[in-house]
Amino acid sequence: MDSTLAILGGEKQIQTPYPAWPVHDEREVEAVAEVVRSGQWGGFPYPGPRTQALLENFLAFQGGEHAILAANGTVTMEIALRAAGIGWGDEVIVPAYSFQATAAAPMAAGAIPVIVDIDPNSYCLDPRAVEAAITPRTRAILPVHVGSLMADMDALLEIAERHNLIVVEDCAHAHGMQWKRQGAGTLGHFGSFSLQSSKLLTSGEGGILICKTPELFHAATSIVNCGRPPAENEAVTLFGANFRGSELHAALAGAQLERLPEQTALREAAVRYMDEALSELPGVRVLRPDPRITRRSVFLYIFAVDPALWGVDHRAICAALGAEGLGASIGYEPMHRYELFQPLRSRLPVPTAYPERFQFDQLDLPAATYAYEQEAIWLGEATFRAGKEGVDQAVAAIAKVYRHRAALAAAQS
Repeated sequence: MDSTLAILGGEKQIQTPYPAWPVHDEREVEAVAEVVRSGQWGGFPYPGPRTQALLENFLAFQGGEHAILAANGTVTMEIALRAAGIGWGDEVIVPAYSFQATAAAPMAAGAIPVIVDIDPNSYCLDPRAVEAAITPRTRAILPVHVGSLMADMDALLEIAERHNLIVVEDCAHAHGMQWKRQGAGTLGHFGSFSLQSSKLLTSGEGGILICKTPELFHAATSIVNCGRPPAENEAVTLFGANFRGSELHAALAGAQLERLPEQTALREAAVRYMDEALSELPGVRVLRPDPRITRRSVFLYIFAVDPALWGVDHRAICAALGAEGLGASIGYEPMHRYELFQPLRSRLPVPTAYPERFQFDQLDLPAATYAYEQEAIWLGEATFRAGKEGVDQAVAAIAKVYRHRAALAAAQS
């Protein structure tokens, strides 16, 4: 089986497909059917009974005391910034290695995203880069927990406290993750979780925002619900919009949440096994988890290849792995060059008013650029939901491509 790479006409290494996502059965069907039969489908009045149940159960799993449900995991970050009073012309520090939503959310709130580099050992926001980027206009830090790792929250929280900054954790990859036994999204002032189709907890679309204090929770609740205050006898004090999630989405996410603890444990055991198995392969650098990560979730898994040892572009490696039956990608393009993030091509107020702050092509972000151009390879969560056998398949495919790297390089030339 190993004689020729599948991309060059050989037999593929992985014969057993990885499990599909999302996992669902009659639980989801019945949960949605109950909402349909109830006649209460939307998000108003907010929160509906299924929304309230979802939020209570999610907080019991993830930690925290206050949360809201919104339309998606991008708008939850915007709501967080607005609830903290961050707006026109304020600066929000974001990592270069992230989906465009991380920088788009501050812009939607009227703030300026300040893009800084990542730590090459975790691909998460580098605290040293954050410290260097702080100015008198800086109001918030927006770290992203990437792959199966977390940003250094101890260092970031210390910086935030020293400079009186708000911390909004982007936890789109981090449902179930813990830092020193405290849930991701509960360490900063806010934690934003996406419920988009591919995420670890999904209702197709949606977002959950964990809020640190009752005051921030009340402000976020008002903003998500068209400015209505949480209590009927309170005065309207904030401008909001309809950012609510629906009862249909809440019911679907509630059924999915029942599966999440078991899925998290399965992925966590498999990712520990993957770290050790991959560390034995030449030309591979494992991104080791910080020991302060006490529960690890796996939405995506990232490892690095040594381009000098492989002698072939990592895009070609990903293509070869895909042909072997292991889906792989090179991950995020650095934000300063990200094709999806083009604010100057819009008529949005912030880039129109501060065009000099959006000349991102002038940024020098070596760690994020090197990860994207040279070394990062991303694998999906299904590899780990397949347990030890799924990991063994993946490692065998990676090892096969490495053994035949010269043939792959020749085919690319």
